Amino acid sequence: MDPISERLRARHPQRIDLSLDRMRALCAALGDPQDRLPPVVHVAGTNGKGSTVSLIRAIAEAAGLRVHAYTSPHLVRFNERIRLAGSLISDDQLNAILDRIEAVAGEATVFESTTAAAFLAMSETPADLAIIEVGLGGSLDATNVIDRPLLSVITPVDLDHAEFLGDRLEGVAAEKAGILKAGARGVIARQSEAVMAVIERRAAEVHSPLTVMGVDFDAWAERGGLVYQDQERFLDLPAPALSGPHQFDNAGVAVAAALELDLPEAAIAAGLKAVRWPARMQRLTVGPYAEKAQKADAELWLDGGHNPHAGRALARSLAERQSRAPRPTALIVAMLVNKDAGGFFEALKGLDAQVFTVSFDGAAADPTALAAVAQGRGFGALPAGSVDEALDRALALGAGRIVICGSLYLAGEVLGASPETWPV
Repeated sequence: MDPISERLRARHPQRIDLSLDRMRALCAALGDPQDRLPPVVHVAGTNGKGSTVSLIRAIAEAAGLRVHAYTSPHLVRFNERIRLAGSLISDDQLNAILDRIEAVAGEATVFESTTAAAFLAMSETPADLAIIEVGLGGSLDATNVIDRPLLSVITPVDLDHAEFLGDRLEGVAAEKAGILKAGARGVIARQSEAVMAVIERRAAEVHSPLTVMGVDFDAWAERGGLVYQDQERFLDLPAPALSGPHQFDNAGVAVAAALELDLPEAAIAAGLKAVRWPARMQRLTVGPYAEKAQKADAELWLDGGHNPHAGRALARSLAERQSRAPRPTALIVAMLVNKDAGGFFEALKGLDAQVFTVSFDGAAADPTALAAVAQGRGFGALPAGSVDEALDRALALGAGRIVICGSLYLAGEVLGASPETWPV
């Protein structure tokens, strides 16, 4: 664990308690920094939030804007969560901000204190735009003390975090739709009918105009690029640099948001080509794991998706890649114990892949139990003692395409194995 994370865990409650009362009190004690941010793009959703944030940020930076970004969780270092005018916050800056937070934090949780630290740092660093990702849910998330965003973006909504958001899709959608605010346009990704009905109801209640994918605009892959169309434009753009068919939808939402921000087409094209977002179908080409795979002439990929919706996206990505260049495939999987492992493996059914299950430092599912879940969904699956061991066994079986997947915590441990692969 990095020193900043250790500091926060030692000094603040680690519970998740969805409420805005403590957060509002903490912000008030700090002079309400959330009201002194640059124009805010607030992003909620179940999957694709981080990718969409990274896409909007890349486009805005290509247009010459100074951009703050707040995302979670981090992969290797806590500093990844707070980006100030294009650069990760430094240890010195972050520790100084946390000193001020801790002087007034009271019973604020780790995430509330983190969010307040981001708002305070961003309010005191000049920038043109702030992109703020929701941590969990929406309406009661600590980031939702932002009362006047410029744009609210909702990426695809599906079931996740059932222990906090419930197991009804409509209830999850209501939480996500809680970021919609009066007068702020909502840019909405493609959704199911049930989810869209909830979002539209909330938008009508708060008088938030909507721009909806599949209704007001659309985007798709064509001739190796991205085509974007709305009622006024038809744009022929480069494909997003992020891997996987689902990233075309994320890119379409980001383009719609960029056009609402009046960013030029040239910047949109440049941002799509420049975007980077680690652990989302990331090809690993450096570091100890990549070197081991390369010696065996195998591809190594890393994906942090951890719910059934993310599993379906991973399955589509692998199916597309297999159709173009078939190779024996292996999955190295670890998941948090509270995740829907059955739903994740169900989403991957149909892939011809050997599964190896591993653990990570934290509340990980037992590898033997996880392997049994995979076996129940038709996979050949075996537990392994470590990622190293699983990789060796996959390579010994002749795997030419290996994907480490199932958890951002696992992804963080893999990226943290070498400074070469730390996110920057």
